[in-house]
Amino acid sequence: MRPNDWHLTDDVDTFLARAGDFLRSRPALHTVPLTVTEALRAEGPGVYGPEAPVFGWLERAGEVRAALFRTLPFPLVVTPLTPGDADALAARLVGLGRAVPGVNADRETADAFAAAWQRHSGAAPALREQLRLYRLGTLTPPAPAPAGRARVAGERDEEHLMAWAGEFAAATGEPAPADARSWAASRIASGRVTYWEAPDGTPVSMAGTTPLVAGQIRVAPVYTPAPLRGRGYAGAATAEVSRAALAAGAREVLLFADLANPTSNGLYLRIGYVPVADFAVYAFGAPTP
Repeated sequence: MRPNDWHLTDDVDTFLARAGDFLRSRPALHTVPLTVTEALRAEGPGVYGPEAPVFGWLERAGEVRAALFRTLPFPLVVTPLTPGDADALAARLVGLGRAVPGVNADRETADAFAAAWQRHSGAAPALREQLRLYRLGTLTPPAPAPAGRARVAGERDEEHLMAWAGEFAAATGEPAPADARSWAASRIASGRVTYWEAPDGTPVSMAGTTPLVAGQIRVAPVYTPAPLRGRGYAGAATAEVSRAALAAGAREVLLFADLANPTSNGLYLRIGYVPVADFAVYAFGAPTP
């Protein structure tokens, strides 16, 4: 496995021209690269932060075999790799002096890359999160539904949605949106956030979706403030956006759940989601000179 089989660029259009067909060939497993690159293409490179993103693909005999992207401060996201290809990628990135704060991939790939990164950089990996990717089977909305109703977030909700985006980031340990106002405005403009609101009109939960790309839509984020959890609000909101995704033409409706949270995993199973694959997120320490 040769490190030079990996090709890197900072131009999303160049990346999609070369690796787009490969990403679309497995839309469920490639949901994160598909949706993030679409956001970068549509909204510009600053949507995830001030650092220029990096994209890459593994090519042999004229065929793309794998792909990656990195938007700091988020971990490197990479499609499934063999251990040899993971080692070649780590060698390539270390040789170029590329910053890699961690990796997010299917479990086997994440384990292999974390070990390879430690060999080549000296940076110790720490397992930060274990996730399960789900695909919607037969949608089964909660019955009975909690009191209240669903409504799509509108312009009057911008400030509220910005605040909840920050709360969601704090609750999950993820970086907050680089520009919370743009984040909220773009989702409101495209109708991609739905609130479940109490009978008095107070929002009590929200569920968002990604745009339709390659026949798939991913549900994200799903958030209920801590004092309001355990009342069925998240399940109702998730079922509503899942229904809307199917109505919009999605062939696959997907979502990730943290395996450390049995409540959310049980909720998604009850409303019709079935497991697809397990993923892992590692954080890397400082490289050893």
